Amino acid sequence: MSDECCGPVKTPAPVEPAIEDACCGSTTPAVASEGMEVEQPTPWWRDRALLLPIASGVLWVAGLLLSWAGAETAALSAHVLALGAGAWTFVPGTLRRLVQGRGRGRLGVGLLMTLAALGAVLLGHVGEAAALAFLFSLAEALEDRSMDRAKQGLRALLALIPETARVARASGPEVVPAAELRRGDVLLVGAGDRVATDAVVIEGRSWMDTSAITGESIPVEVGPGDEVHAGSVNGAGSVQLRATADGRDNSLTQIVRLVEQAHAAKGERARLADRIARPLVPVVLVVAALVALLGIVTGDLLLWIERALVVLVAASPCALAIAVPVTVISSIGSASKLGVVIKSGAAFEQLGTVRTVAFDKTGTLTRNDPRVVDVATAPGRSREDVLAVAAALESGSSHPLAAAIVAAADTSAEATAVQETPGHGITGQVGGRSVRVGNPRWIAPGELAARTQEMASRGMSVVLVEVDGRVIGAIGVRDELRAEAAETIAALHAQGIRTVMLTGDNALTARAIAAAAGIDEVHAEQLPADKAAHIRRLAAQTPTAMIGDGINDAPALASATVGIAMGVTGTAAAVESADVAFTGTDLRQLPAALAHARRGRRIMTGNIALALAIIVILFPLALFGVLGLAAVVLVHEVAEVVVIANGMRAARTRGRALQGPVMFVGQDQPDPAPVGGRA
Repeated sequence: MSDECCGPVKTPAPVEPAIEDACCGSTTPAVASEGMEVEQPTPWWRDRALLLPIASGVLWVAGLLLSWAGAETAALSAHVLALGAGAWTFVPGTLRRLVQGRGRGRLGVGLLMTLAALGAVLLGHVGEAAALAFLFSLAEALEDRSMDRAKQGLRALLALIPETARVARASGPEVVPAAELRRGDVLLVGAGDRVATDAVVIEGRSWMDTSAITGESIPVEVGPGDEVHAGSVNGAGSVQLRATADGRDNSLTQIVRLVEQAHAAKGERARLADRIARPLVPVVLVVAALVALLGIVTGDLLLWIERALVVLVAASPCALAIAVPVTVISSIGSASKLGVVIKSGAAFEQLGTVRTVAFDKTGTLTRNDPRVVDVATAPGRSREDVLAVAAALESGSSHPLAAAIVAAADTSAEATAVQETPGHGITGQVGGRSVRVGNPRWIAPGELAARTQEMASRGMSVVLVEVDGRVIGAIGVRDELRAEAAETIAALHAQGIRTVMLTGDNALTARAIAAAAGIDEVHAEQLPADKAAHIRRLAAQTPTAMIGDGINDAPALASATVGIAMGVTGTAAAVESADVAFTGTDLRQLPAALAHARRGRRIMTGNIALALAIIVILFPLALFGVLGLAAVVLVHEVAEVVVIANGMRAARTRGRALQGPVMFVGQDQPDPAPVGGRA
């Protein structure tokens, strides 16, 4: 049974005991996902957990047929066997926990059903007792199976890691278990091989299929210096990789650990179910005892004892106890397969409440890959001259804009006496001339002032180039907007979600990016502390999600109702501070994930309402003798199966698949419209 339903089971991550023994006495352990091999789901006809409930059902039906045929003795024998087969799945565990008395909350539904079955037998209703045991054991077995199936997609992620890897040793190539890989090992990956752990390419070029990990449908070209994630499938080329993570501690195992911890934090609806179900079991026992005592007062003891047993079943909160866990596990499991890692049930529920989304700019809305997109020149100067002079100084700089300028220059001269002034620019000598390269706050643009202003209004970071005191050119560098950003914002607006951009960039660049993406509200020149304070203000007004990818986003991610990190393998601080992480970088995952979470919340609410309605309706009908034991058992257990099936619907996703194609990852593509900037 699920941990929420029956008490602690073996799981790789610590789990908060929820409604321990709230449903049954089954002790079926969850399949641990530690290790490289993943257990495949067992067909229902070979599932041992279903054998006893099925046998119980067959024997119960056989007893009914024999009774109708007049073979009462044979019918009684069949019903006794049916009762024994069904009761064996929950009675031993119920009694064991009752005797051990481990803490509070142990008076669960298993005890109610045990007492009801025992009482029915003592009253001579063996057939009804057998029906109760059969239906209850079947519902519990179906819940076990549904919970396992919900978790199976997550466990299957580990199957993406191969069992062995080929490693370069001094004595030659050697095949070793993937679990024994260590950081620094050199992996030899041939065509079609799957990468065993996170690594960086040191030799060779190829294409990597990362669709199973990041959801990016187009293979990514990789070469020396490029990172490769565990579970990626190599294309036609052969490459050598240097492991950047151990075999048992890489990005893929991290995803699994994060999602397996989803049971530890319970959401609002899960806590609601707990608050109702925990006290309900002892209340039902007290009410049933009072009903039985009523028989002493009225003198019709057998009638009221029978009604007390029916009340035990009618008021059982088993459906309520499983209303949320099945839905949460199904939703989180399906989201993880589609590139969205949700760390807890609470985070999943909160994700479904989000009405405002705040975006970081650099690396989230933009590619975080600055490029030279425009060059303005003074009279008598060419684009090539301006870039060559700037590149001569910038070739030794670590500034992000410097790399873009060097990459854009066809040639560069040799610079001497180079000195960098942080926050302003860089100076030096090129061909015997004094050269300065820096921002407009340090170097006056002179006759290029109008062009400089126009570049800034288009979202560019402007770098001025001065030779011997005269500006010879202005270089516009821009971090391009992601191709899917505008589509994502439009999809969020269509869902009625407000969008905000927070960035440390200047106001001109920020407004240009926001306009191109379709974001109306912009807050520029924000320090990390400013972003966090702004998120707290937004979250106080309405549930707010913050999405970012850098260390400077960590305070804002932690302050949001839901923090979302772009790329679970990205900045550790951002991922640690976030409640949700995307394994890929496609922004279209966001509106799909929000819609998925809202649908899951609706299913949870429906399950809780159905479970409560069953109790509210059946209780008076049982108390006043309108329904007998057999009818109440049937309605109650059918309702439980309906709740399970409804919860499993949350595993399905609607609309665009969360793994929509990423068109600009690791590939040279035509530049989109001129929008961009630098934070």
